[in-house]
Amino acid sequence: MAPLPAAAWKFPTKIFRSEVSNTNRQLRLQNRPKGLLAPGDLQLIESPVPEIKDGQVLACVKYLSSDPTMRVWMAADTYLPIVPIGEVMRAIGFAEIVESRHPDYKKGDRVTGFTGLQDYVIVDESAKPSFQKVPKIPFVSDSVFLGVLGINGITAFFGMEIAAPKKGETLVVSAAAGATGIIVGQIGKFHGCRVVGIAGSDDKCAWITKELGFDAAINYKHPDWKEKLAAATPKGIDIHFENVGGDIMQEVLNRMNLHGRVVLCGLISGYTKGDPGLASFGTVLVKRLRVQGFIILDYASRFMEAATQLGRKMFGKLKDRETIVERLEKAPDAINMLFTGGNTGKLIVKL
Repeated sequence: MAPLPAAAWKFPTKIFRSEVSNTNRQLRLQNRPKGLLAPGDLQLIESPVPEIKDGQVLACVKYLSSDPTMRVWMAADTYLPIVPIGEVMRAIGFAEIVESRHPDYKKGDRVTGFTGLQDYVIVDESAKPSFQKVPKIPFVSDSVFLGVLGINGITAFFGMEIAAPKKGETLVVSAAAGATGIIVGQIGKFHGCRVVGIAGSDDKCAWITKELGFDAAINYKHPDWKEKLAAATPKGIDIHFENVGGDIMQEVLNRMNLHGRVVLCGLISGYTKGDPGLASFGTVLVKRLRVQGFIILDYASRFMEAATQLGRKMFGKLKDRETIVERLEKAPDAINMLFTGGNTGKLIVKL
């Protein structure tokens, strides 16, 4: 979207910033992490809040999404370039427009997109459209646009579109109590599947079965988890929504039915180890499995479609849970929680 010529803008010669701080706090990447984030890997820096130009808006970040892929962005080029040392750490956030010099945005509009780990962000749609306006929905918290109606819900929606679930099939979801897994499981139930979740604590297993309607849940930290997985999937497994990789993925593949489908969403078990966590392709070959990886950015043109359908299901049916960490300086701790099992549902940093 190209900005209008400067002569076409009718703004006062001075923009008053009474509601805008003079300081923008930012977490910048200082070191390539080894394992979990260590103190100093992300450094808190204060810089002046920038002045906006024609075609730009200034947004105040309210909530930040904590996602496992952030750990990958710190270490390697993947579907997005590696975050350069010294740059603001990449992150998805929810923000409110506080100043606008763009015809399509006004003060008070709310957006989600790549805000970075900082208090303020400039939205420049002429350079790279990367933000989505979000509506105000009565009785719904703003943070839902980072979870169920945001990146995780949309990931679950399109991942299950790939899976093409059918009534009576068995679906297994790893990281089932995480922000994406809880939506995947509920979508599977809407389609009439038997849904089995794999999670990392008895409390999480109890929650996804009693509250979310999963048919069974397996705590992979129990020594007999493989036997329990077999008991929970007596007819084998037709669909596997993979978020973890490693031993969990291999064991699920061992129980897949012929011509089963594997939706490869993430491999979180290897993100802090430099190990891709891939399972044996011998199993894939022998069982003639269809394995498809996907990146949610490929579906950007359909985000609104997915959010609309999820929104319709959410009222009275789709359930979620949030783990809230407060203050920007706690964002590194929040990222580590994703790998230590410290969260249930969507993990959000509130600024």
